[in-house]
Amino acid sequence: MELLLSALRAVDPAAVEQEYQVVRSQSLQLKKDHGLTTEVGSLKDNAKKNRYKDILPYDQTRVVLSLQTSGSDSDYINASFVQGASGDCRYIASQAPLSSTLTDFWRMIWQHKIKVIVMACREIEMGKRKCECYWAAPLQSAAFGPFTVTTQVESRPNQDVVVRTLVVCYQQDVHSLVQFQYLSWPDHDVPYETTGILDLLDRARSSQGAESSPILVHCSAGCGRTGVICALDYIHDLVVTKKITEDFSVLDLVLELRRQRPSAVQTKDQYGFIFTAAASMLERFLQTPDDQLYSNLPEVKKREKKTSAAASSSVNSSSAMNDTYAVVNKAKQPHRTTSEPAYSSVVIPRSNPGSRTLPPSHHYDNDCSAASAAPIYSTVKPKVKPLTSPPSASPIYDIAAPTNQREDPHLVPEADHDYEDVSSPASDVSSFFTPGGIGFNCRIQKPKGPRDPPAAWGRMER
Repeated sequence: MELLLSALRAVDPAAVEQEYQVVRSQSLQLKKDHGLTTEVGSLKDNAKKNRYKDILPYDQTRVVLSLQTSGSDSDYINASFVQGASGDCRYIASQAPLSSTLTDFWRMIWQHKIKVIVMACREIEMGKRKCECYWAAPLQSAAFGPFTVTTQVESRPNQDVVVRTLVVCYQQDVHSLVQFQYLSWPDHDVPYETTGILDLLDRARSSQGAESSPILVHCSAGCGRTGVICALDYIHDLVVTKKITEDFSVLDLVLELRRQRPSAVQTKDQYGFIFTAAASMLERFLQTPDDQLYSNLPEVKKREKKTSAAASSSVNSSSAMNDTYAVVNKAKQPHRTTSEPAYSSVVIPRSNPGSRTLPPSHHYDNDCSAASAAPIYSTVKPKVKPLTSPPSASPIYDIAAPTNQREDPHLVPEADHDYEDVSSPASDVSSFFTPGGIGFNCRIQKPKGPRDPPAAWGRMER
């Protein structure tokens, strides 16, 4: 692990940028080699369910909705199954729901018994709607088709994260889950530090426990920030199961994610952030005793339950509580008076992480109490880019046009050049490299078994 940590620390930013161009180039070859298609997402009836018309789930890995709540329900949702380090279906990578797909979103949650949601975006960013609110206000309920969702608890363990305990009722059955919303990750950018996102993933894994249901991860399109989260959690699982080796390859990992979810890890900055965050993660592991490092593994928890009969009642009661409540270690803060806003300000990511001062105009998107003092929509500024970085030979952000959605008159129309144009190949720059780089003579140690997703993933005939 020490050798891998040294390699991650020593990686050259210029090499990372070139390596990302190889990821883009090889992604097109992946589609050909594996016969990946997007026919279902392209159908006329389904096109309106896509937030962006060129970010469509592959037919071979898409989530197929089987739960029927009305005669007009279809089986389509813009979401993909993604394998974890052990080869099972560890994640569902999804776009954020539209107003027209809120019921479908909850159909997916109910069908797959989702216990943990990781939301890597805010509802509104830079004046553009990135996600419809699919939960209720604290201590209130909201209906989404036949599903009634109640927010039992909403807390702010720190300035970057909102934790919500949600209870959903459908046909007199009840299911509880926990949502972790990360507020300080601008679209197509990266957090200015790794601590926040690594802490968030620790909290999410703690809530997931030994549950076998997938973790639902989404941002706006379900590819950029979502892909980074899946990659970091994948690396974590490789470490705790002792499957990671010194020749581990970030490039191979991202290509494997892109085989299952198009455009996963979307920009060169997001790609480079994986190296930085993985190095921070390994540093944490090296500073953690083995008995604590592996205490969260499902197989370890099962052994503890079998060998500790005397403590079984307390373990069971704790598990029952975990079904409903997220247990977090909150930093001590002064008691908030009733005159203070319900949500604290959010840090704008910046190139200099030394200061975490909070601008007075930066409020939580839906904080009505601060509306008179500041605009209701937050202003998330992208991180300042170093002036010394050479321009890329090919564009990092390509065009993706959003599908026709109901327009909010208060929002700026989507017209930015955000997403990769997966139909036009990037130049193949693999000839720029010589053996020895961390991404090129390295291979991931993959779990044994068939490479293709299991039949339960809703595979279509090729």
